[in-house]
Amino acid sequence: MVRANRPWRLVPGLSKALAAALATGAVATVNSTIWNLAESLSTPRLVIATVGSVALMIGWLIVDAQLWHRSAEVSREARQRARLYNASTVMTVGIGVLVCYVGLIVINLVWALFILNDQVFASTTRTPLNAAEYWTLSWFVASVATVGGALGSGLESDEAIRAAAYSKREQERRHMLQDDDGD
Repeated sequence: MVRANRPWRLVPGLSKALAAALATGAVATVNSTIWNLAESLSTPRLVIATVGSVALMIGWLIVDAQLWHRSAEVSREARQRARLYNASTVMTVGIGVLVCYVGLIVINLVWALFILNDQVFASTTRTPLNAAEYWTLSWFVASVATVGGALGSGLESDEAIRAAAYSKREQERRHMLQDDDGD
């Protein structure tokens, strides 16, 4: 089900969320407060920022677009089917958000390499700008940008999010299930 949904399509399918994430990342990369924060964060804290921002984006997309399947039936099969649908939704959206996150790291790294001046960075952070600092900054900015993307996804219609998250077949199947639950 997850492969049929093609989770990598989530990123281009959510243009407003992507625009918000890219704008947030571009602004954060040139913000000296972000530089200082990135320099002061340990690897475990960066991991927590990653997990938190990705989980926030996944949760926001699922809740905001009402992607969580609730079955009106009480049978064991219906509950099992709902668990399967919800697991595929979390995995599909999760993979899509992770693809977006990795893309944001790469884009922010390229942007930082292009825009940052090592003398200005060093005078602000008291740390020379080298590969480790570029990596840490890009990693942290991707987390900040993912939160910005989650907020930007609120501008997307529920239909746009469903179209990005689900294959056409899955959308038709879910529509039929909603019709059956409504009867």
